[in-house]
Amino acid sequence: MKIAASQSLRLLLAAASLATTLAFQPSLSSLSSPTKSQRSIHRTSLAYLNDDDQCHLSSSSLIASLDAEMDTFASPNDRRYSASDWLHNMANFHHSSILSQIRHPVGVITAWSVLVSVLYKWAVIRGYEGLADKVCLGSTPHSFIASTIGLLLVFRTNSAYQKFREGRKTWEKLLNTARDITRMTSVYEREVGLRRKQRIQRLLAAFPYLLHHHIQPRCLDHSQCEALQDTPYALLLHEPSEKKASFRKMSSGSNARECWVDKRSLPWCLLPDSVLHKCAQSHNRPLWIADRLSLEFTEIKYTDNFTSRERLDLLKSASKLSECIGNCERIHQTAVPLNYARHALRSLTIWSFTLPFGLMDKLGLLTGPVVGMVAWLMFGVYQIGHTIEDPFQGSLRLTDMCNAIYRDVMYGDRNAAGMRRESAFRKVDEKDSDWDSVGDAFGLGWTVKAKEDLERFNEQLVLVEE
Repeated sequence: MKIAASQSLRLLLAAASLATTLAFQPSLSSLSSPTKSQRSIHRTSLAYLNDDDQCHLSSSSLIASLDAEMDTFASPNDRRYSASDWLHNMANFHHSSILSQIRHPVGVITAWSVLVSVLYKWAVIRGYEGLADKVCLGSTPHSFIASTIGLLLVFRTNSAYQKFREGRKTWEKLLNTARDITRMTSVYEREVGLRRKQRIQRLLAAFPYLLHHHIQPRCLDHSQCEALQDTPYALLLHEPSEKKASFRKMSSGSNARECWVDKRSLPWCLLPDSVLHKCAQSHNRPLWIADRLSLEFTEIKYTDNFTSRERLDLLKSASKLSECIGNCERIHQTAVPLNYARHALRSLTIWSFTLPFGLMDKLGLLTGPVVGMVAWLMFGVYQIGHTIEDPFQGSLRLTDMCNAIYRDVMYGDRNAAGMRRESAFRKVDEKDSDWDSVGDAFGLGWTVKAKEDLERFNEQLVLVEE
């Protein structure tokens, strides 16, 4: 009995160790960006100087209008969990999104384990101990198989996490490229021209939203389409045939599945009708924006300050935008090999369903709860890998990234809050002599005598070098 009990204990420790190892893969606890009971809703809005020219997201219940501030950066404490949050996590255990996604296999395995343990107990009470002993597998087989299943889950989860990191780096590159283009057009505003600069800003601000829509289409539902049916704000997007199956119908009597959007919402409100309809008819709308940006860059005339070097820098930035499109498409379209995913899931399922036969002689009626907890740990790790495999379906906060790019790009055009950044490119009410009164690293002001001493020291240093 002691040997059997020790084997059972080793099996439980192996399962717990396996689940713990899988659960502590890099940053897996924050991949789905959970929030603490949603204590605050971060709204995104903008107000324009001209009341007649407004952009608003009429299709969103959270974003009613665009005001002067875009709160896209929440406190890090609302995004991550530390060890001190254990009580909060356990209290909200029933709200877990992973638990809701794996509740069916966990529930079935738990019920099966309870049934097996009850039948085993009944057989022992009725005197069928010989039959009961024959169905007990012992803990040794599952102890050996646990390491193999652990490797399968680890490789799958790590592969999915690499795709998550790559997706985040791609959007970080997009954010940096948009800022670089905005900086270049602002520094060379006189050569670029004010109207061309505004066109570039609006095209660049629309790009991340169109890329988001390209990899995660969001169309109006039936009720929203009916509300816009008699208005000029409805816009039909041209989509490839393979995408139409995932879109909702425009009306209940329509046979064709189509994607309709509201022209008053972002990013459609950033483009004039003449440009908007051309972009809407394109299969790849973010690529269309990148091509139009390249055209705008090539039409900038050469001057003494703006030469072919500056134009090539802008064209390279447009190429980076196109590269971001390709990276997002590759991540979105490339999944973990089907054979690998199926084999891992089948192995995990068989291991979980046979686990009660290795524990019921030691745990008795506690077999059901124990196996249910182990199934929750194991299937939870598998589901995390499945969730972050395509980071653009909810793991990454793409809306916040789009809003951040919009805020940094649209400054000086219509975003009143963003005009504060434009002051970096305007030396208004500034003099070169103002910098003379600024203190050095030690907080000491530069006096006239200090400047003269510094000049004499530099002259002596030059003489010594000669």
